[in-house]
Amino acid sequence: MNSSYLQRADTERLKQIALLCYLLQAGSFLFGITLLVALIIGYIKRSDARGTWLESHYRWQIRTFWWTLLWSLVAGVTTLLLVGYAIIPIVVIWFIYRIARGWLALIDGKPLPM
Repeated sequence: MNSSYLQRADTERLKQIALLCYLLQAGSFLFGITLLVALIIGYIKRSDARGTWLESHYRWQIRTFWWTLLWSLVAGVTTLLLVGYAIIPIVVIWFIYRIARGWLALIDGKPLPM
């Protein structure tokens, strides 16, 4: 086997794992723990993807988790002031957008903005 074949195989494997992470993120609406599983996989595989167009997808997924967690906490705390009830749907829509945008870019073989 030549090295370009191995690189394509590695890239395809990393692409499938990134797709799995998007599925796990989406699945978190039913089973919240899958979001944490996607985060762990993202951290584990990010170094394997370093230097490829897939690196941006792992970074995107990791950042999606942390920003969603931050804004969910802000929304939770501010529900005492009633403002949180307006923030919650915004966070949910933003989370769905991040999953959809990343997933579509992955299918198209495109990197995401760093």
